[in-house]
Amino acid sequence: ESDAGVYTCVCGDKESTASLAVHALPVLFKEGLRNEEVQEGASVTLRCELTKEAPVKWKVGPKVLEASDKYDMRQSGTTVELAIHGLEVKDA
Repeated sequence: ESDAGVYTCVCGDKESTASLAVHALPVLFKEGLRNEEVQEGASVTLRCELTKEAPVKWKVGPKVLEASDKYDMRQSGTTVELAIHGLEVKDA
């Protein structure tokens, strides 16, 4: 997208100009989340991979999660992870 703009070819006192539009591809899930079964009190890391880097939000039901001692959110390139610590039955 950053390559979009007006380009000009100049030859002496003559020039030709063209506009370039770049249509971004949508972000898709290359690898989605997987179901997990974990013991109470343990930790789990949920992971998915996107087709390109993009900001993500983690949610449980309608609630958007925020980073805390319980939730650790990481992103490395196209891989995003949510670590949940001290799992309780209500975290299911």
